[in-house]
Amino acid sequence: MSDTSKEQHPFQAEIRQLLDLVVHSLYTDKEIFLRELISNASDSMERLRHVEATEKHVHEPGLAMEIHLTTDEEARTLTIADHGIGMTHEELVKSLGTIAHSGTKAFLDAVKAGGGAPNKLIGQFGVGFYSAFMVADEVKVSTRSWRADGDGLVWTSDGASGYTIDEEPGQTRGVKVVLHLKEDQAEYAGEARVKRLIETYSNFVGFPIFLNGKRINEVEALWLKNKTEISEDEYKAFYQFAGKAFDEPAYRLHFAADAPLAINALLFAPSENSERMGFGKVEGGVALYCRKVLIDEEPKGLLPEWLRFIKGVVDSADLPLNISRETMQDSALLRKLNSVLSKRVIKMFEKEAEADPAKYRAFYRKFDRFFKEGIATDYANREALAKLLRFESSLAESGELCGFADYMSRAKDGQSEIFYLVGANRDSLESSPYLEAFKARGIEVIYFTEMVDEYVVDALGEFDGKKLVSIRHAGVDIEAQETATGDSLDAEQTAALCEYLKAQLGERVTTVASGKRLVDSPVIALVPTDGLSPQMRQMMRTMDENYKDEVKVELEINPRHPLLRKLASAKDSNPELANLVARQLFDNALIAAGLLDDARDTVSRMNTLMEKAMG
Repeated sequence: MSDTSKEQHPFQAEIRQLLDLVVHSLYTDKEIFLRELISNASDSMERLRHVEATEKHVHEPGLAMEIHLTTDEEARTLTIADHGIGMTHEELVKSLGTIAHSGTKAFLDAVKAGGGAPNKLIGQFGVGFYSAFMVADEVKVSTRSWRADGDGLVWTSDGASGYTIDEEPGQTRGVKVVLHLKEDQAEYAGEARVKRLIETYSNFVGFPIFLNGKRINEVEALWLKNKTEISEDEYKAFYQFAGKAFDEPAYRLHFAADAPLAINALLFAPSENSERMGFGKVEGGVALYCRKVLIDEEPKGLLPEWLRFIKGVVDSADLPLNISRETMQDSALLRKLNSVLSKRVIKMFEKEAEADPAKYRAFYRKFDRFFKEGIATDYANREALAKLLRFESSLAESGELCGFADYMSRAKDGQSEIFYLVGANRDSLESSPYLEAFKARGIEVIYFTEMVDEYVVDALGEFDGKKLVSIRHAGVDIEAQETATGDSLDAEQTAALCEYLKAQLGERVTTVASGKRLVDSPVIALVPTDGLSPQMRQMMRTMDENYKDEVKVELEINPRHPLLRKLASAKDSNPELANLVARQLFDNALIAAGLLDDARDTVSRMNTLMEKAMG
């Protein structure tokens, strides 16, 4: 065709609407255009592979399956070329000038209605292609079809009213897109800028990508390969590349699934916890891809917040995306992805913990806060997460961690509750009067030693149908135990002593009674079941310096203890001394419970008692 016979084509009304939408409002980030064009080039070559498998005659069959980009800062151009399937004249008009091929009208209707975009837009010449006009004031598409009778053609448009199609002899098979950039978009003619965009969005495209003759995408999309074809060194290198990490992965999850969604995932758990090392809260490290094209580097909601330490890639071909591929249109689908992935990760940890308990315990010590956060915030996975918790207990050696399953395997016949105690450290818990009755009966008690553990246990509530019960609280039911030796106050004396103590202590105690808790200690202060534990009270004071909570406890006494037997006599024979001892016993119980806020009276009273003891 000569210039005078060059075909002039107006854009259909829908295409003009689309161009206006793309250029002025739809895309939130202009750099997305390069991802779209590279994706189109990749899909073009994928389609050619299918054609070659079924057709005997393909034009220029020996051309390398590569994507080549060229920048020219002086001319302010960027060129993207492939040796894919190419287009005939008819296909060129359908793909780039009408609504028939790209589904543009359906897309526009969906946008007008406020709904999502049509599915499977990725890689189709049409909607994604028009993103080029965000940065270019002229776009030329030179193409030659794979068909033997194809012609070399060039499509040219300024993105306004229409386009031209002209002959361009000498074209090789495929498509070459030349963008003449707008003045304020000249940065995309710079090699460094384009290189960064390729590495960010298109690094795992399945064909080699060259920029000004240099290969850019050296890392393979391992998540799409068979596990048997990947070495440990390759996994490690991919983890360090994708996760921007320097350590080695502790665990790896590589799986593919077809239902309920098409998913290919390669996820890693790091060996070091940067939050624990004081580097602040980590951001999500799992990128979302669709057919090897990056959709979102840090998608919100892809995994639960507590799994933010996981690194890797999730690729799903089922994503219904908007034109920019930046926003998931279907939140229900995102929730489904979240559910599938979180369950898979939890199951991975469960299997790894069974396979190598020592390795998992070492990992858990570093990452325990994440699992505890999950118990408190992830209701859907709470029951499964409980199996991953580890802790010390009264029947395990110091420093040895066990899980709920271990605890249940050692539980007494007929035991319907799981007992625990929260405190500052193991030593303080071991010496706690709350533990005496349980040690005497051989009943295991779990030790929780972090402030956050109180929230975790409250959120969990039970495990495998058995209620979690704090032995610090009142109302814990344990079987009575016969005392082998030692005198005891009789029932009448015990009742009289309880009445005396209640009168002396007044409203500071709700009740005073004899119980089954104590073996060696004279008294114990029990927190009501609806009362705050010492750890919770401390946390409240940390958050509010003006926080005040009047402590009221149930006091349980040990009628076998020599001190109480003597107090029962002294309350009548030496009431002044008995009063001092009663109050000191109560303060001692509060100290043991971690509930004494002001010890000034306690110290003064103790000095008085020592004076009397010295005569």
